Amino acid sequence: MEDQASELRAMLHKNQDGTGRTEGHKTRVIAVTSGKGGVGKTNISVNLAIAFAQTGKRVILIDGDLGMANVNVILGITPKANLLDVINKKKKMSEIILDTEYGIQFIAGANGFSRIANLSQDELDFFAEEFSTLASADIIIIDTGAGVSDNVLRFIEAADEAYVVTTPEPTAITDAYGLIKIIATEFVDTQLNLKLLVNKVHTADGGKRIADQITKVVGQFLNTNIEYLGFIYDDPAVTSSVLRQKPFIIAQPNSKPAVCIKHIVGRIDKTVIKTDGGVSGFFKKIIGR
Repeated sequence: MEDQASELRAMLHKNQDGTGRTEGHKTRVIAVTSGKGGVGKTNISVNLAIAFAQTGKRVILIDGDLGMANVNVILGITPKANLLDVINKKKKMSEIILDTEYGIQFIAGANGFSRIANLSQDELDFFAEEFSTLASADIIIIDTGAGVSDNVLRFIEAADEAYVVTTPEPTAITDAYGLIKIIATEFVDTQLNLKLLVNKVHTADGGKRIADQITKVVGQFLNTNIEYLGFIYDDPAVTSSVLRQKPFIIAQPNSKPAVCIKHIVGRIDKTVIKTDGGVSGFFKKIIGR
């Protein structure tokens, strides 16, 4: 088992993409999640990815909402293959990763993603080699499903950082706290970088109040730290962009939500990843080795 794990580590550290990335290059893996649906998590994931790309980074967006995949709807594209095709050795990663007109690349998720825990060694070797090609990216953003399914928790644990999205609605706040509580309970021995995003706010002070409320209760009752990353305004530009199937940071780059996303990305860029995860660490946690 140790020999197999060593082989996987070596494979994942190989530079196979020809981009000139140095051995020390580390991909930042971010999971964007929420306690309930309808809080704008997917919209934030898409626009964060584009905002990072606009700073010159290579960004890959993975739709990890395995039950209600809808990143492709916001991007206005129709994927013909997904991660399950790679898991089943029907496709290579290069065949399912899609270029978009927005400067990011997109990978469709799959309901069978949890099957990787039961792959044969031959299947695992193939998937490891294909997954390692993503290490040339600077940022990988995973739009997880809402709630606390095993798949969602697995993505959160494996990522370098997890951004919990909520809104000022009492039910969204309650569900966000419930998600954070389960994370804190499930991964008590794991160093997790949890951060909070408050969406659909009317004022900056309103967003700060919600964040203070959540971080105070989380610190007091769960003995867990969660950093307030920022807020996104409630604005007609968001609804309009969804109807047009064009991300608001592209459709209306000077709108309040777009400016908020750019500020958040600027803040993220100034923070250093506290883990040594990257693509290699993410993969090893996902397969449970």
